[in-house]
Amino acid sequence: MASINPPVCDFGWQAPDFKLMNVDGRDLSLAQVMGEKGLLLMFICNHCPYVKAILPRLIADCRALEKKGIHSAAIMSNDPRAYPEDSFEQMQKIAADMNFPFAYLLDSSQQLAKAYGAVCTPDFFGFNRHGQLQYRGRFDESRKETASQSSRDLYHAMCQIADTDVGPAEQIASIGCSIKWLD
Repeated sequence: MASINPPVCDFGWQAPDFKLMNVDGRDLSLAQVMGEKGLLLMFICNHCPYVKAILPRLIADCRALEKKGIHSAAIMSNDPRAYPEDSFEQMQKIAADMNFPFAYLLDSSQQLAKAYGAVCTPDFFGFNRHGQLQYRGRFDESRKETASQSSRDLYHAMCQIADTDVGPAEQIASIGCSIKWLD
C-alpha cells in the first residue's frame, strides 16, 4: 500500500454539490451538511491505517468544531469489492460503534471523489461559510501511528476559518492510502 500526498489548497475553489446516501439511508446534499460557519469534508474509509490512527481524535475534533458552527461530513469512495471492510454495511457499523457526530456518505460511483480531486484517505477539504476551499492539509503530524504530541493542524485551521472565513496561508499536505478506484 503506497502512501499518497494530495495537492495543497486551491484557495477559493467552490465546493461541487452532491447527493449521496448517508449510513442512515437518507440522501444528503452539500447544503444539508454545510454548517453556519463552514464545512469540513473528509474522504476516509474503514480499512486505512492512516484513518484508523487518527479516528478517535478526529471524532473529538469534529464534535468541538460543531460548537463553533463548522459541520463535518465524511465520504467513502473506495471500491468495496476490492476492500470488503469498506462496504456500506461496514460503514454503518463503524459509524454506529464509534458514534460518528457527522454524516458518513457513500460515493459508490466515485464521481464525487473525482469532482473534488480526492486522492487518498484521509483527504481533508475545509470550506468557509460560502463553500470556498480554505484548507486542504493534514490532520496533524501523525502518520500510521499517533504522534506523541498533536499539532492539531486541521482543528486550528477550521477554527480560523470559522472566525475569519480564511484558512492559514501555510498548510502541510495530508498523507494517506490511495483511493481504491473501480476497475
